[in-house]
Amino acid sequence: MTIPPVQRFLNLMKLYRSELRQIYIYALFVGVVNLTLPLGIQAIINFLQIGELTSTWVLLVIFVLVGIAITGILQVLQLRVVENIQQDLFARSGFEFAYRIPKITFLQLDRIHAPELVNRFFDTLTVQKGLPKILIDFSLAIFQIVFGLILLAIYSPFFIILGVTMAIILYFIFRITGPKGLETSLIESKYKYRLAHWLEEVARVNRTFKMNAGADFHLEKTDTIVSGYLKSRESHFKVLINQFRFFVAFKVILAAGLLLLGGVLVFNEQLNLGQFVASEIVILLIINSVEKIIRTIDTIYDTLTGLEKIGYVTDLELDKHGGRLEVRGENGFGVRVRDLQFTFPGMRRNILNDLSFELAENEKVVLAGPSGSGKSVLLQILAGIHRPNEGEIYINGVPFNNYRRGELTDHLAVSFPINQIFEGTFRENILLGRDIDEDRLEHTLDVLDLTDFIIHQPQGIESDLDSGGRRLPRSIIQKILVARLIVANPQLLLLEDPLQFIADDEKKRIIDYLMSPERKWTLLVISDFYYWRERADRVLNIC
Repeated sequence: MTIPPVQRFLNLMKLYRSELRQIYIYALFVGVVNLTLPLGIQAIINFLQIGELTSTWVLLVIFVLVGIAITGILQVLQLRVVENIQQDLFARSGFEFAYRIPKITFLQLDRIHAPELVNRFFDTLTVQKGLPKILIDFSLAIFQIVFGLILLAIYSPFFIILGVTMAIILYFIFRITGPKGLETSLIESKYKYRLAHWLEEVARVNRTFKMNAGADFHLEKTDTIVSGYLKSRESHFKVLINQFRFFVAFKVILAAGLLLLGGVLVFNEQLNLGQFVASEIVILLIINSVEKIIRTIDTIYDTLTGLEKIGYVTDLELDKHGGRLEVRGENGFGVRVRDLQFTFPGMRRNILNDLSFELAENEKVVLAGPSGSGKSVLLQILAGIHRPNEGEIYINGVPFNNYRRGELTDHLAVSFPINQIFEGTFRENILLGRDIDEDRLEHTLDVLDLTDFIIHQPQGIESDLDSGGRRLPRSIIQKILVARLIVANPQLLLLEDPLQFIADDEKKRIIDYLMSPERKWTLLVISDFYYWRERADRVLNIC
């Protein structure tokens, strides 16, 4: 179910109830204290009309100055509370993205370019910048308008009628133009992210465009996206301009109504000179507050749009972990598959159809079959990445879904055909934060003949790797990925051509290690290299 942007904002604010309470209490006091200015000036003018310098006059001046100082202090306190919200929001958003992205279901990620999702994190900064204006400027402006009209109503009940009329007009301006402004802001934002994604693609395959620079295809596509952005931005700007026109007209009508009404009341001797001057100051405060609201409108749109973009990530479905059982035993998993069926949404035929087989504990098996038979998908289903449409998988005789997902994944290892090296040290890329005995780590590096390579790095195993392992030989990248898989001594290994770029002699030695009966793990591998079959207990063919 799609959540409206305004509801997202309200949901966010519920997380900061106590902070909002402080902000609005401060805003309430600021609004009240600001009224001491016109009231104090009114009293000062009345004393000046008498023509005597009295101690009461001095006290009134001090009273007005103290009111101004208190207003400043309260506004500083508001800024401190809003800053706390901004910092918490940034930290909360960062952890939310880091937690959710690895857990988003793969069926959804198949339709989305995952790195492009991360661009939406930067809307956290947009929300951060918008909060001070919304929580301080906008709320203070509303309070000042309300309190100003209340004070004017004390001077004359005619101001009540004028105030209510102005409030109704203001409400209809928001009601009529607000939804259109938000809609155009969201469309504009879509083009912004589309352009960022395309520029990332240009950077990712920059060698392709460098070698075909004369075609200017990348510029033409950029021009198409930028043109769409400018068109949508212009539509949004037209909405803003119309709103500004409405607000300017509203401000002029408000000022004219208040000034004319105040003048008439003075001529009719229903207001004295001090009250008239005070009412004019209140009118100026109200007009200034209306201007603050005008300047805040665009920020409100940006904030709501930012929350909508962040919500696109947080709304994605996460993997479900309903099981409670823990993995028992130290031998490799026994796996049993019964009547397995799987297809991706929208496909007309099954990739896997009524597939059944068994893997004994510690058995080493090569998975074979023609291209397109679903071998890679089968490994991902066994790893829990995809859920089968029909059929059941049993691990050690227990249905797969009965296990705690985190507990199960701690005991299995899956290799992927794509590069999975991230920016970090050798140690971080191999251990992934797991608590592994140092002797076990050294043994793994020796088995894969990585020790000598790592020793010659500037900082040894603590040397940094670039994202994707740039500048590393492909054989070293594959060895690091295999080390990541076996260092924790898993009970089930699911491999897809994990040694493709390693020299044959080394490849055979590593295969001997992985396929040895001494290794207490069950292994299922996809590979065309003949030596896997020679060392396997059997070959499992799927059609």
